[in-house]
Amino acid sequence: MKNILTAIVETKKVEVAERKKLRSIDDLNKSPLYRCNPFSLREFLRMPEKTGIIAEFKRKSPSKGIINDRYSVKDITCAYSRFGASGLSVLTDGPYFGGSVEDLKEARAINRIPILRKDFVIDQYQIAEAKAIGADVILLIAECLTKEEVAHLSKYAEDTGLEVLLEVNSLPQVDKVAPSVHLVGVNNRDLTTFTVDINRSFELAEHIPSDKLKVAESGINDVNSIVSLKKAGFDGFLIGEHFMKQENPPAAFETFANYLKEQLKAI
Repeated sequence: MKNILTAIVETKKVEVAERKKLRSIDDLNKSPLYRCNPFSLREFLRMPEKTGIIAEFKRKSPSKGIINDRYSVKDITCAYSRFGASGLSVLTDGPYFGGSVEDLKEARAINRIPILRKDFVIDQYQIAEAKAIGADVILLIAECLTKEEVAHLSKYAEDTGLEVLLEVNSLPQVDKVAPSVHLVGVNNRDLTTFTVDINRSFELAEHIPSDKLKVAESGINDVNSIVSLKKAGFDGFLIGEHFMKQENPPAAFETFANYLKEQLKAI
């Protein structure tokens, strides 16, 4: 498991090169979904009737193996939307997470809330592809991109109409936040060791530029943690494994979301 991120990025370079051979950016730009107006995750995270949760569809991970391969994209994402998720996160990486662009396209066809393409973006081709399959937001991971790459890729995404979530894991990475980054996510999971520490979000919160919405990611398993993070200035909470590993993810999300809404009324 040593530095799995490096292995993922190397695999992604090969994958992107192959995908470019199959379909050009010009072809992607002609896709019907490319011309649609994206939903704004920033707006949905601020809606009082929503939970602030960016709920994830994830079949497996390199650290946990199979998490849930029993439920369909439709079953999971529709429940997330129905019970108050502010956004959806859909894994499109195949080799390591068991996802695909088809998963996101299916989620887009049946949901009317923002969708984050959760992948390892290293090339602007993936951004054009994200727009063509119906994503509203792309993820950039500071751990595997230079400051200049973040600036370039985020500007390209913004120019296509997509919002950008930049994921950071340490204070030096916060320096990579670019003007075209709209949301900054603190990943409580170290991507080189896969260890999780939710205190990382609290430690970095005050260092994130005030004009960027703050999103806490990973290791969020209970309502009290979200309430504390909300008080610390976070607007979004990306949760994946907690719901997906339950026997009945839709029911688990409904119960969690209803209790969270009650607790947030007190803030």
